[in-house]
Amino acid sequence: MSERAFVALGSNLGDRHQYLSLGRERLSRLERTKLIAESSIEETPPIGPGEQGPYLNQMVLLETDLSPQELLRYCHSIEKEAGRVRGERWGTRTLDLDIVRFGDRVESDDDLTLPHPEVSNRAFWQREIAELEPHVR
Repeated sequence: MSERAFVALGSNLGDRHQYLSLGRERLSRLERTKLIAESSIEETPPIGPGEQGPYLNQMVLLETDLSPQELLRYCHSIEKEAGRVRGERWGTRTLDLDIVRFGDRVESDDDLTLPHPEVSNRAFWQREIAELEPHVR
């Protein structure tokens, strides 16, 4: 059964627009998944330690037959393809893909919490979700 998933994209290293484009393109090509809509791109100050450049952020709405865990594995694979190195929490990154909401699921395991625990703390995510909400049926 298909579910709607909100996936946030962020980048603050290198060609940020190109990394967001790569993320959208790869998400749109996932098996058993369709990209329904994408939000506007917004520049935001960094969240995290040390000196960092600003982020470009965007959210996409997917319709998918994948499980949340399968989608998470694909997101990590796409991040790796974009050259992301996982190091310091909230550190700089070429591409960050976060599953923000997955249908109406409320669940948590060692790798994934739904909805994302930071959604209420990130006004830009709330704006992006509101922009995409008309596409949720």
